[in-house]
Amino acid sequence: MNRFREYALPTYPPKKQDKKRKRKRKWIVFILSIVALITLLFIHFQHNVTRVLISISEATMRASTTVAVNDAVYYTLSDEMRYEDLVTVTRNDVGDIVGVSANALKINKIARDTASISQSNLKNLSLNGIPIPLGALTGIEAFAGLGPSIHFRIIPVSSVSCDFSSKFESVGINQTKHSIYLNVIADISIVMPSRTENFAVLTEILVGESVIVGHIPDAYLQSDIFGNKPVLSAPQ
Repeated sequence: MNRFREYALPTYPPKKQDKKRKRKRKWIVFILSIVALITLLFIHFQHNVTRVLISISEATMRASTTVAVNDAVYYTLSDEMRYEDLVTVTRNDVGDIVGVSANALKINKIARDTASISQSNLKNLSLNGIPIPLGALTGIEAFAGLGPSIHFRIIPVSSVSCDFSSKFESVGINQTKHSIYLNVIADISIVMPSRTENFAVLTEILVGESVIVGHIPDAYLQSDIFGNKPVLSAPQ
């Protein structure tokens, strides 16, 4: 007699094995579909939603910058500010104009205070984030303004600088209008996880104006007495 007996390994019926393979294929297809859906959503967000968010954020920051700068200028330039406080017109013994000079101390103080206050105002305005309409998350620009607003913590990094400029303009015989402008330049960077957008906002404000009676040397008429200086920046 044979001491060894042959034992057949248990086998599944053909139908049961087919069901197991089909179930496994379904799970693989399901997982791959989920991965593909997540990938498509990520690509959609990158190419569409981020673009709309950046556009809305830039428009919001431009408006906030205008408000911040105007408030700073209103605080810095008092109602008592006069043209004579910023510029000194020197005449000779017969009344002819021999020089037009800027008050450097006053100019520097105004530029420094305006830059510092504008920087502080911008920081306070961005503390609560930027309101983004819910429709903007679709990535479709037509829906960007629809739906309730939600606040995104998008980081705006800003740097504010100020300089003065002036312009002479003839308004009659021996009459020249001298206009003085304060130029506030805000460099804004909107930092998002996927990209960073940089832009600048320039605000030009008339701070003094006077009609000077008398002949002004051509050297002044063809130049800017400030020479685009001083340029003062507020720390970030």
